Amino acid sequence: MIERQHPVTYAVWSLLLLVALWGVLEGQWSLVFIALITITLTLIPIVSSRWTGVRLPAGFIAAVTIFITATVFLGEAFDFYERLSWWDIAAHSGSAVGFGMVGTVLVVVLVRGDKLALAPGLGALFAFTFAMAIGALWEVFEFAMDQLFGLNMQKSGLVDTMSDLIVDAIGAAIGATAGYYYLRGWTEGRLSRAVAALVESVTGKPPTPRP
Repeated sequence: MIERQHPVTYAVWSLLLLVALWGVLEGQWSLVFIALITITLTLIPIVSSRWTGVRLPAGFIAAVTIFITATVFLGEAFDFYERLSWWDIAAHSGSAVGFGMVGTVLVVVLVRGDKLALAPGLGALFAFTFAMAIGALWEVFEFAMDQLFGLNMQKSGLVDTMSDLIVDAIGAAIGATAGYYYLRGWTEGRLSRAVAALVESVTGKPPTPRP
């Protein structure tokens, strides 16, 4: 059974299903395809959470759902990449920061919640690598969609891919830095406090101060 999700997630799913239904009635099959692909992608974090046994907060899943919808659905179906020059940068940088923070959560889970057993620098490196891996997989997904279904997710090809990866690297570094501060026990910053809240939500344990 799928755990109860954030109202925002349900709202996005409902909107995508309505658009898919409208596309069927109007014969807009490309719109139907993009809407259904978007819904499928938003289910991946939920399925992965059940498979790995790592419970992701509903708010985080809602944020991922918004990112995927903004990137795939709004970006492709309504051409937001061309309409708004900042759209691509905002989507990739925001997601990279988030995944950098999640990377810290995952590495804390791997050491059974004992962040004292983890070197902060190593944890931050893992978080950065995790976020970059997600970004690279997303670029592979864009390439596959363009080649298999004739979409134009990569826009300018290599330039778009490398620009996205550079933005991902900056965002991942920010998220990993927040993780580093958390692992050092410095939770005064907004992002490091968010990491602490994520860890507590996933592990069910309050953060342990580092001596």
